[in-house]
Amino acid sequence: MRTLGIDYGDARIGIAISDELGITAQGLETIHHENNDKIALRRLEEIVKEYNVDKIVVGKPLNMDGSKSERMEKTEAFIHKLKCKFNNIKIDWIDERLTTVEAHKTMNLLGINKYKKRNIVDTISAVYILEKYINLQNKGWHYFLYCIYIVYDISW
Repeated sequence: MRTLGIDYGDARIGIAISDELGITAQGLETIHHENNDKIALRRLEEIVKEYNVDKIVVGKPLNMDGSKSERMEKTEAFIHKLKCKFNNIKIDWIDERLTTVEAHKTMNLLGINKYKKRNIVDTISAVYILEKYINLQNKGWHYFLYCIYIVYDISW
């Protein structure tokens, strides 16, 4: 089973997918929907079936002080549509602050030209959203292993 990461926007939606073990996140695609959620939901339905997705995480756009941004209302409406469409799949959200900034920094480091950036920035942002979610989900497991290491003085 896999987790799908979503960076929702008016014109484009970045999509990332986890591996089957839920350890890594890979960019999948950018859905161009031009403010038409029906197009996006149709494509997401195909992705969910193809990749056997059992969880979806959407980035929520919060302001730097933690308050709701202007985009929050649209994102929450989209999350509601996801919950109605995929009522058998867990739909979660995570703070997406600075993921687009991180995506632009990554693209600059890789020397991606400005014309290609527009088509992949949302997918890279979705990867950061999904990575953050995966890391938070696995935090308890890593802490458990750390405690075993300390208690039993295991040398790796």
